[in-house]
Amino acid sequence: MLKKGDLIGIIAPSSPVIDQTRIEKSTKYFEQLGYNVLLGENLTQEFGYLAGTDEQRVADLHSMFQNKDVKAIFCLRGGFGAAKLLDKINYSLIRKNPKIFVGYSDITNLHLAFLAKAGLISFAGPMAASDFGGEIDPFAEESLWKVLTGSKKIGKIYNPDMENFYSLNKGKGEGKLIGGSLSNIVNLIGTEYLPSFQNSILLLEDINEQPYKIDRMLNQLKLAKLLNKTQGIILGKFVDCFESDSDKKTLTLSQVIDNNLLSLEIPIIYNVKHGHIPDKITFPIGVKTKINASHRIIQILESAVT
Repeated sequence: MLKKGDLIGIIAPSSPVIDQTRIEKSTKYFEQLGYNVLLGENLTQEFGYLAGTDEQRVADLHSMFQNKDVKAIFCLRGGFGAAKLLDKINYSLIRKNPKIFVGYSDITNLHLAFLAKAGLISFAGPMAASDFGGEIDPFAEESLWKVLTGSKKIGKIYNPDMENFYSLNKGKGEGKLIGGSLSNIVNLIGTEYLPSFQNSILLLEDINEQPYKIDRMLNQLKLAKLLNKTQGIILGKFVDCFESDSDKKTLTLSQVIDNNLLSLEIPIIYNVKHGHIPDKITFPIGVKTKINASHRIIQILESAVT
């Protein structure tokens, strides 16, 4: 459980931040809340589209997990590159030094690998530069800190302004929450870094993927016989996932989702405010979760921090 005065580490496992003032603003944000901040040594490095070499980025990750004073690690932003670290990470170090770890998008790779290889519960939620380096959404703030600073079970999850969830398939399901960015989940199929889908609740979201690409990725999950192992699906926001070329023939995103998921006969809830949006819900990856799609309820059945 995170407390005022604790030390928060910030690292960049994926792409670099071009506007350095966002690092300063996010640091100030955490400090104004009463936390101390430690920046990764290689935080401002650049190697093409990566925030430094693989060796520099994994060194910062290892350093933060090794540091006994660091209680939480926030990723600076997403982009690309986290998956390139997976075969270089010391998972024994992470298993022996469990910490709060927060990010989304490309950071999905780390959430899933940490769960599969080290049993670490981590948090799909706001990132330092992306969400706290500019205008800060109050709902995203509230959702994050409620999860990270509370020792009681999280309980029911709500959208901002109590906006309704909707049901695609009715029914109930319960299991360990896994998932995140669909494109990054699919990239891990066939590797040792993807946790078991058996008896899971699967969380999915993505950005800037045309409907045919979403179709291809969901179909790949089906062909890999992963979707039929889940006990339910939570659909977050699929941002800008449409065909921008009006001359191209296309299916809509809704058609793609219906064609791939309706036949699964498992509960599916959609319109869940999670993903590449300002007002995002923070979800703990690896925690027992229950959905009742008939009544449009999502419940986190445990505390995610101790």
